[in-house]
Amino acid sequence: MKIRISWPAGHLTATLDDTPTATALLAALPLQATAHNWGEEVYFDTGLTPALEAGARQVVEPGTVAFWTEGNALALPYGPTLISRGAESRLASPCNVLGRIDGDPRALATVRAGDALRVQPA
Repeated sequence: MKIRISWPAGHLTATLDDTPTATALLAALPLQATAHNWGEEVYFDTGLTPALEAGARQVVEPGTVAFWTEGNALALPYGPTLISRGAESRLASPCNVLGRIDGDPRALATVRAGDALRVQPA
């Protein structure tokens, strides 16, 4: 399952695993949202309210597609966040892991707070 995330300065695709949250996200597409930045993470509200899944993690690899259940948001870390220790990507709290960004996640560095984002099937 692939999604495409677009913003004014670029776009990327991501491959999602077969999880309950990924299935809910796909069913809600297309989505339009406003970007927020938190260190080297882009996140945005989806309007979805999935439960925290077994296997949720707070420390993930850059390029992980995660769902922050406390904020109803997709979280896309591409480097350290404001609470990371060293170079790790530490999310605000444990998040459902949905998949991985295809290619270089550093493309997300061009997303600015307030940018309009569009998520759609790829």
